[in-house]
Amino acid sequence: MVIGVLALQGDFKEHMASLRSHGVEGRDVRTPADLKEVNALILPGGESTTMAKLLISSGLNKEIVQRAKKKMPIWGTCAGAILLATDVVSPVPLECTLGLLDMTVERNSYGRQLNSFLGQVEGLKEPFDASFIRAPRISRLGRGVRVLARCRKDRVMMREKNILATTFHTELGGENKVLEYFLSQMIEKR
Repeated sequence: MVIGVLALQGDFKEHMASLRSHGVEGRDVRTPADLKEVNALILPGGESTTMAKLLISSGLNKEIVQRAKKKMPIWGTCAGAILLATDVVSPVPLECTLGLLDMTVERNSYGRQLNSFLGQVEGLKEPFDASFIRAPRISRLGRGVRVLARCRKDRVMMREKNILATTFHTELGGENKVLEYFLSQMIEKR
């Protein structure tokens, strides 16, 4: 099993380190050819406008959608969750989203970088702390989307079939409960 990490911009190195710490082979994904070499994909946090432009220019946007339709597990964190959404509320429109998760996301909903926070996420087996850095907020979910975790009553972890989204970062240190969920519930059970 090889898990790809979109390596165009953002926290891809931190996700690769997290995969290594869990004994999982990871591979940087920068091109459609790279995507063909992986069994699952992580879209990291970063700057969603830049990532959207790079997805289009690399041709990865269309390839990721095709692989998702073939049931490849995909997990997006923060900016990655924004890119997975069907609708994005933002003062700066994105050039594209992948439209793989039926939800509306509000970019930078908690405020600027100064308003970033460490919050307790509840919903998986045990509560855990996660970083919310210029995090998006989910304002609408489609019928097929399940809420897996919340923080401060906000929906922060959602799943629709083979697509997982978190509005926070778990790759920045400590235990990575979401990666453990992704590996055990979405990849091993395929």
